[in-house]
Amino acid sequence: MTATREKLKVTPSGGPAGAYVTGIDLSHTLEAEEAAALKQALADHLVIALPDQAISLDDLERLTDQLGGRDITPFVKPLADRPYVIRILKEPQDKLNFANAWHTDLSYLPAPPSYTLLYCLECPPTGGDTLFANQYRAFETLAPDLREELLGLDAVHSAGMAYGDGGYLDRVKHMLSTEIEPSKDARREQIHPAVVSHPDTGNPALYINQVYTTRIDGWEKSQSDDLLARLAKQSVDESLVWRLKWAKGTLAIWDNRATQHFAMNDYQGYRREMVRTSVKGAAPKRAKF
Repeated sequence: MTATREKLKVTPSGGPAGAYVTGIDLSHTLEAEEAAALKQALADHLVIALPDQAISLDDLERLTDQLGGRDITPFVKPLADRPYVIRILKEPQDKLNFANAWHTDLSYLPAPPSYTLLYCLECPPTGGDTLFANQYRAFETLAPDLREELLGLDAVHSAGMAYGDGGYLDRVKHMLSTEIEPSKDARREQIHPAVVSHPDTGNPALYINQVYTTRIDGWEKSQSDDLLARLAKQSVDESLVWRLKWAKGTLAIWDNRATQHFAMNDYQGYRREMVRTSVKGAAPKRAKF
């Protein structure tokens, strides 16, 4: 093992998710053992933060490829020469920010991304943190009878409420610096199990979020709404949440199969700029009884 790899260190956050990874330089192509170590840290902690990284967009895309391959992010305008990279930007005069609601990235797709990578180019002196909620624990902390019921249920996901023509982001896009591309295609629906089995760990994770999950498949609306409201509250209980404070040069990677996240909007008057990529995933599989 090389000296560089010997220095790689994973320090747990001490919370219900999250770890800091140091001793690795992402401006170079990772060796197989380093890429495997990052994936293991993600399997163990769901979210990892790698501080003090000086990387280019080429480096970001190369790392995305090493973790499983680049994927498109629908309904958000990519960089002109980088179809797999989106820019997450809030200017000082903006009142709204992007991703200011609990969600799992792109759960409305047939094969949602496995990981998301977010690299900090500029952040405010205070505020602008991102919160992450552990969805293994969200499932574990439900009542046993509800866990059993959820294992047999499917949920309907759609981007329509957020990105559909006439949807929320369409109505407020003039107030955002992140460039949104609303579409009628966002109203397509996708069904996934309410509880999924993580493909690497086998652990069951609650797979419902308040932005993209529209209803429990086959249920009456009132019954479905009641359950989704109950799950939305439980899935992001403060006991499940780790808070990441950003600094310029920090790269965060999180596992969409077992987390939700929320971007705080508490830094009015300051600029925050990130670039983001997604790693290809597979269709979610139902957790076993």
